[in-house]
Amino acid sequence: MQPQIQATLKVQMKPTFTDEQLVVQLSESNKRAFEEIYDRYWYKLYCISFHQTGSKEEAEELVHDLFESLWKRRLESKITHLSSYLVIALKYLVVNHIKSQITWRKYQEYVLLNKMHEISTTEENIEFNDLSEAIDKAMKKLPEKTSRVFQLSRFENQSVKNIAKELHISEKAVEYHITKSLKVLKDNLWIYQTDN
Repeated sequence: MQPQIQATLKVQMKPTFTDEQLVVQLSESNKRAFEEIYDRYWYKLYCISFHQTGSKEEAEELVHDLFESLWKRRLESKITHLSSYLVIALKYLVVNHIKSQITWRKYQEYVLLNKMHEISTTEENIEFNDLSEAIDKAMKKLPEKTSRVFQLSRFENQSVKNIAKELHISEKAVEYHITKSLKVLKDNLWIYQTDN
């Protein structure tokens, strides 16, 4: 019984460091301090990221990028309040990620819509019908919610705000679904793309 009590006391007496102590140790390249920061803040940062992006994979990737950056910049970073620093740094990463997704989505949309407008002559009606069928098939490969968001956005011309309200999801989630659907369409409609 005595050894069990001693083992329990050792576990309970495990030293915990303050954020300030961890920051100092991190700046001295202490990997255990980095691991402690990771363990302490990973879940909180993941929740923030997931709330902003609506995607588990993107949230994990952004948090991973944040911690990778924290380690790489450990010698030059001036961190006075660790929790605030991590949350603000993550928010910048999320904003930049969303901006890049919107820019990419707009480009994909432009290419797709341009292709649809190019096909207008009688001779190309057959190709247009093939393209329409291909779009329908690609749309069936999408998850139901993603397909619904895309239909509301592109075929019913509803705003992101209205779609979010109608489907009870965040506007960022609507943007995510539109981006996802455009990627699937682009991947499935590559045969219809021209070099010009």
